[in-house]
Amino acid sequence: MTLLILAAAAAAATPAAPVPPAASAPPAISALEDRFKACLALVDADPAKAVEMAGDWRIKGGGLSARHCLGLAFAAQSKWVSAMTAFEQAAQDAEGQRDARAAAFWVQAGNAALAAGDLPRARSALDAAMAKGVLAGLDLGEAHLDRARILVAQRNNKAARTDLDAALKLVPEDPLAWLLSATLARRDGDLTRAAADIAEAGKRSPDDVSVALEAGNIAVLSGADEAARTAWDAAVRVAPNSAAGKAAAENLKQLPLAAQTPPPAAP
Repeated sequence: MTLLILAAAAAAATPAAPVPPAASAPPAISALEDRFKACLALVDADPAKAVEMAGDWRIKGGGLSARHCLGLAFAAQSKWVSAMTAFEQAAQDAEGQRDARAAAFWVQAGNAALAAGDLPRARSALDAAMAKGVLAGLDLGEAHLDRARILVAQRNNKAARTDLDAALKLVPEDPLAWLLSATLARRDGDLTRAAADIAEAGKRSPDDVSVALEAGNIAVLSGADEAARTAWDAAVRVAPNSAAGKAAAENLKQLPLAAQTPPPAAP
């Protein structure tokens, strides 16, 4: 015991050995990471200036990180075509360098293309991302969900169902996955599944106006007019000026008036 105590005391009195240079990040990598963090901060503060910074950085050899930040800066300004192009170029460069980030860049390119309304390009990007075989867990689940959104927009319901079922297994807490699954089931005439899935979406996002709108859509097709009224009333109350809120308001106008109970006769 005494020897252990003395050894501990000696260790405490001895200055710690310096960390060998090899154990710290190489200066080039550290500088690259710092530059990327600075670019990301500018994306949040002033995305237009971030475009300038990232563009200049790319010309000066910023590589993948510069292209990535450029895409994020364009996306922050909703310049989806430019963002899509930047992410695609980052993905292509990453593939050429055998960089594992290629799949993530393709996912971002697909989302930008979807926002731009270019469904074929969005589908191609998501296919490329998933073909790499490196996405897993949450990332893979969200990629399946993104591709399902594209397939639904392309009216390829069968393929969309396959992707949605995969997404539900990988990201079961994402309310959007349940909402899209419910919507697709309704469109395919499976009202039992639609009702079950929209209930799951409601558990995870009880104040979501889109969930309330879809809940009403499913209820009215199931012959439950009062349940539909309740759901659509909630959508209007939560976000009356949103697209979903306005759609719910229009739907309410189509419902028959609820039966009125006559007041009791005066004594």
